[in-house]
Amino acid sequence: MTAFHPAPDSGLISRRSLLARAGGGLGLLGLAALLEDQGLLVQACAARTDGGGRTRATGGPLDPMAPRPGHIPAKAKAVIWVFINGGPSQVDTWDYKPALERWDGKSIAEFDPGFDNTTGFFKNAVGGLMKSPFTFRPRGECGKMVSDLFPHLGEHVDKMAFIHSGYTESNNHSPALFMMNTGMPRMGFPCVGSWITYGLGSENRNLPGFVVMSDPKGRGLPKGHAANWGAAFLPGVYQGTYLSPTGAPIANLSPPEPLTPAAQRRQIDLINRLNTHHAQAPGHEALPDLVARIESFELAYRMQSAAPEALDIESEPESIKRLYGFDDPRCRHFAVQCLIARRLVERGVRFVQIYSGGMENQLSWDGHIDIKGNHEQFAAETDQPVAGLLTDLAQRGLFEETLVIWAGEFGRLPIAQTGAKPGRDHNPHCFTAWLAGGGVKGGVSHGESDEVGYKAAVDRVSIHDLHATILHLMGLDHTRLTYRHNGRDYRLTDVAGEVVRSILA
Repeated sequence: MTAFHPAPDSGLISRRSLLARAGGGLGLLGLAALLEDQGLLVQACAARTDGGGRTRATGGPLDPMAPRPGHIPAKAKAVIWVFINGGPSQVDTWDYKPALERWDGKSIAEFDPGFDNTTGFFKNAVGGLMKSPFTFRPRGECGKMVSDLFPHLGEHVDKMAFIHSGYTESNNHSPALFMMNTGMPRMGFPCVGSWITYGLGSENRNLPGFVVMSDPKGRGLPKGHAANWGAAFLPGVYQGTYLSPTGAPIANLSPPEPLTPAAQRRQIDLINRLNTHHAQAPGHEALPDLVARIESFELAYRMQSAAPEALDIESEPESIKRLYGFDDPRCRHFAVQCLIARRLVERGVRFVQIYSGGMENQLSWDGHIDIKGNHEQFAAETDQPVAGLLTDLAQRGLFEETLVIWAGEFGRLPIAQTGAKPGRDHNPHCFTAWLAGGGVKGGVSHGESDEVGYKAAVDRVSIHDLHATILHLMGLDHTRLTYRHNGRDYRLTDVAGEVVRSILA
């Protein structure tokens, strides 16, 4: 007897096909249960609804930006990182060193005979130890000694946890920026914001989960450009969305005039069906890229209405604008970005990073020339806006669930870089950072630099330690947040990192 083989498009199946499908299905259910028990289940193809309530099939993970629980109870839901681009001087900002008064003008070799004049970037411009040109005074109930660069932020020291013993691997901006952002001093690795959105998703499906804002005064991007907020080998959906500092914040967000919403919806549905069909092809290698593309089309469609509302700072009351410093021309540009950051996390955006300063030297906190003038300028641009952000988060009940970070890529040497107006050169051996909100203990300091602020000396904190702490506050175990790439499991902290528990509330 000849076996019955239904026509491929008849809608019928043979007995053999039925048994194969049923048996395979039961086996896969059992396998899925085992994988779920071990925490190894990867979300597979499924139907889901888009922002308009429609159901559509997707060939990739089940909504890769959907909010997910972390490994441990989270202290914070969102991060705002004020990135002090160029390398702020720890001894002129938050790390008070009265010994520099005594050592002023003397050779650092007298203090540290092992000083290497290649620690900085300009080995032929090494002067003597230089006291801070700024006055420090105690602030807050904790009595933290703070530079007069920060009259507004000094009011918030009881909310901040300071790390005075940070160190990094490179004295060059690009590698140091990559190290601070990705945990590696070279290109090709995902940044902190990408890892966090990969681990937790986003609470607002109509806005990006990770947003980046650069210096808006025409001073350019940080060195390394978009690689500082890239997803690298993680799926592209987790990369940072860049808001332009001039013109339309998000390019090509508005549809062309003749295109109606209904027609645009049909276009996107067709494109997504084609991409999904392509992604489901057996053995297809480009699945992550296609999933990211599908998600980007959907997100762009939803953002057309959500993004303009989120970025509409003119709807804020005048009292809030004054709080951030809108009436001060020195800092209005940064005040706008800090206010946008608050509006974004208030709407469920997971990670926001704001860069103060542009490409290099006097365009950023890179005070090789005239450290006094350089830091006075950039502190005046950021002091009131960041202080306003902390106040605003607190009065809206967002402070305890938002982790605010103030840090650059490295510190600066306590010696003078010689010139008409002395500056300070790069210093990878020591930097200061502070964290506030989101499960951080306020009014405390962790670690110490040496007597003149040259090297991290007590309870040293590596970049991996800092990243492990940030992930911990967000409810993620840095040893378990991994992604398999090229046959190896990668993580933000590589094979190192310890949570800095002394600063946890």
